Amino acid sequence: MSGHAVPLLNASGCLDALTAPEVARSLDAFVTKTVTPLPREGNPPPRIAEVEHGMLNSIGLQNPGVDAFLRDHLPRLEELGVPVWVSVGGFSAADFAVVCERLDACDAVATVELNLSCPNVEEAPDTASELVSAARAATTKPLYAKLSPATPDVTETARAVADAGADGLSLVNTIRGLALDPRTRRPCLALGTGGYSGPALRPVALACVHACASALDLPIVGMGGVWSGRDARDLVEVGARAVAIGTVLFSDPGAPARVRAGLNAESPREEALEGGGQLAGAGESPGRRDASSDLRTQKTLQIGPNVPA
Repeated sequence: MSGHAVPLLNASGCLDALTAPEVARSLDAFVTKTVTPLPREGNPPPRIAEVEHGMLNSIGLQNPGVDAFLRDHLPRLEELGVPVWVSVGGFSAADFAVVCERLDACDAVATVELNLSCPNVEEAPDTASELVSAARAATTKPLYAKLSPATPDVTETARAVADAGADGLSLVNTIRGLALDPRTRRPCLALGTGGYSGPALRPVALACVHACASALDLPIVGMGGVWSGRDARDLVEVGARAVAIGTVLFSDPGAPARVRAGLNAESPREEALEGGGQLAGAGESPGRRDASSDLRTQKTLQIGPNVPA
């Protein structure tokens, strides 16, 4: 497998692989919706609202719970033939540990992504590092910490989760927003606010990826407002080693192939990953890494067959 390919994933919650398996197979890994210890119905409707240049969602971690996920969903996801990343969530360190322990024995699970920053549910009282530490004690799987852009210092949080045992970062989650119904002048969503995703999130994601890539030597999956190959290339040039596609999948199921083709046309992989990451005044490019770093990335990302050999 080439160390210069840019793996493409979906952002958690933006693709139902069992409904659209052909889209999932066009990715290098599939990321599930967040799984919690017990079933959750999620938040009351309406909980999705289209807004200018994106969407708001307040799904609220609806999922069947870890038992049903392992019994009914994971075997079918394994049949897709691409690595499966399982997004894990909860409301305490114990919740994260319970789900990670259940996943640990499952060969079908390539990587665990810890949803530490969902804006649509009550946050766990534990710190991000405590949640990662609990997960780390419960599993030997690679752990990616998904962080919020709505934090005073994302690099401080990134360092804390790295010290707690995270193998990589997913940057960024949605950011809280609100939209009003033009007729009623009331919030469009039942709970008022929801997580915003779409093109306007892209500059925020770029800033967070650049800051964390400059501060730490951890693989980063960059996400937030990716609509084109150029958008993906931008994330790579500031330090991401893989890119996740999110909201665009709701309107364009062909986005993975289109983004991949655009990414290849926009910039050669070697240039994007080895020489194109420097920003004015930023010092050494966060995209420049040695061979051992690239090997660690390939192992930790657990990516699949669409990355050219």
